[in-house]
Amino acid sequence: MNQARISELRDREAIRDCLYRYCRGIDRADEAALRSSYWPDAHDHHGAYSGSAEGFIQFALGVFKTGPRNIHQITNVLIEFISPEEAAVESYFTALQRGPDEAGEIRQVLLCGRYCDLFQERAGEWRIAERTVVYDWVEEQTPPAASETEQFSPRQPLGASYPDDPVYALTKRRISSKI
Repeated sequence: MNQARISELRDREAIRDCLYRYCRGIDRADEAALRSSYWPDAHDHHGAYSGSAEGFIQFALGVFKTGPRNIHQITNVLIEFISPEEAAVESYFTALQRGPDEAGEIRQVLLCGRYCDLFQERAGEWRIAERTVVYDWVEEQTPPAASETEQFSPRQPLGASYPDDPVYALTKRRISSKI
C-alpha cells in the first residue's frame, strides 16, 4: 500500500474519531470533548441556532448540563476530500433527547438527519470548520410515565453527564496506569 493511501486512511479515521468525540461531548455534556471537535473559529448552523461554534457549545452545555438524557448515533459517514487539508463530510445521525422544557415539563424528541460538515486539517489535526445540521425527521414523543430508576431498575448504572458517567472512570484508569 502506498504512502498516500495510508495517509488518506489515517485522515478518514481522524475525521470519524472527531465525529464520535462530538457525540460524547454533546451526550455527556463534556466540554473538553465538545470543544475538541470544532476549530475555535468554526461556525455551526444547528436548528434554531446559527453562529459561532463557541456560541453553540455554550448553548448546548447550558441545556445539557441540567440532566437531560441524550443519545446520538452516527452512521453512513461519507468523506470526500476537497483538497489535502479539507473534506466535505456527510454523517447521518439519530438522536433521542429527553429533558425539561422552559416550563419544567419533561419533553422527549426523536431527531434524525445529517451533519453536513466542512472539516479542515490544521497542524496534523482534523476538526469541524463549518457545520450545517439537516433535519430529515423530527418526532415529538410522550416520555414514559415511570421514573428512570423505576423504568431501568435493576439495570444500573444509568448514563450521566461529565464527569459522573462510568466511561470517565475508564479514562482515569488508563491515565493513571501511564504514570
